[in-house]
Amino acid sequence: MKKLIPLFLLLALSSCFETPQRDCTSFKTGTFKFELEVDGVKKSTTFIRTENQEIDTYEGKTDTSSIRWINDCEYIIQKINPKNRAEQKAVSIKILSTTEDSYMFEFNVVGSPEKQTGTVIKLTD
Repeated sequence: MKKLIPLFLLLALSSCFETPQRDCTSFKTGTFKFELEVDGVKKSTTFIRTENQEIDTYEGKTDTSSIRWINDCEYIIQKINPKNRAEQKAVSIKILSTTEDSYMFEFNVVGSPEKQTGTVIKLTD
């Protein structure tokens, strides 16, 4: 009986931890919004994603990128008409968790170990 109590406690504690939901397929296409803070000012970008392209609008400027899906939750994005050397670099994006209308992701410039995270909200299908 004494051996069963620790086992019961371990099972009870492990049931409290949920694995994050990760249904990425519903985020492959649609209209999305991403908000970020730059120097204390909240900025927003909206983008329309198809299966292989993304058109984003940020501060009144529109840009188009190609998308190459690695799997259902990871893709590489690259500007089609980069305006400078920094824009020539591809960005790797990995969806970490999803909700019904948003996903949390991490991203980095391909080849760079530095990763950042963010949250995207799906506006329409």
